[in-house]
Amino acid sequence: MKLLRVGAPGAEKPAILDAGGRARDLSGVVDDIAGAALTPEGLARIAAVDPASLPELPAGRIGPCVGQVGKFLCIGLNYADHAAESGLAVPEEPVMFAKATSAICGPDDEVKIPRGATKTDWEVELGVVIGKPGAYIPEEEAMAHVAGYCVVNDISERAFQIERGGQWTKGKSADTFGPIGPWLVTADEVPDPQALSMWLEVDGRRYQDGSTATMVFGVRHLVHYVSQFMSLHPGDIITTGTPPGVGMGQSPQVWLQGGEVMRLGIEGLGIQTQKVGHA
Repeated sequence: MKLLRVGAPGAEKPAILDAGGRARDLSGVVDDIAGAALTPEGLARIAAVDPASLPELPAGRIGPCVGQVGKFLCIGLNYADHAAESGLAVPEEPVMFAKATSAICGPDDEVKIPRGATKTDWEVELGVVIGKPGAYIPEEEAMAHVAGYCVVNDISERAFQIERGGQWTKGKSADTFGPIGPWLVTADEVPDPQALSMWLEVDGRRYQDGSTATMVFGVRHLVHYVSQFMSLHPGDIITTGTPPGVGMGQSPQVWLQGGEVMRLGIEGLGIQTQKVGHA
């Protein structure tokens, strides 16, 4: 299934794509694409409904594909070639940090460079959405906890991230720095999350062109690993790192200035398009 949320910010309706690619209103089935709706039982309830029997929603803004996200967790340096372009060693264990959930926005919403920023960058990433809750999840059971997958643009202000002291979170959490969607594609439609092509363009120039096959730590291990440090709940998102081609890795380095258009996608998970503005 391809699940999405359609409508103005804060007033999105839950929806499912039908066979013709039309958004059908799930409001009579679930309150939101969030929480209990993402558990195995919640997804089974949605799957039992014929999309053609649901009202068609008028075309409009696509919101973040998951509502009420509790945790927005990130894995850094999870592609060996990206670590190399960053001048950093491949980590022995996954590098974890967080983005503020207030950074989350729709896949085609304007991305706003924060005040005082000088080195704003892009990162196409595979997002893993948790469905079944758990803690201390055995690696062999980890995939049963995944509701599905989505495209994430892990936008970063490198000066805040690297040059301002402390952890990475301050460079990752500005409003609009977390576009997710357009769809939450359920796990049954993604048989191998480690075999997905992914790409990102800025003003038509392709900077990133990679594959989840080159992850250092795969989805199965990451869900297991993260659950050793905190419980995971339905609607939590783990975004899993980016392939090479970020602005920081260019020679000379390239930063978003405002006015650009970013376009990015992952095989089977849809495409995002964002104009870059200023806060």
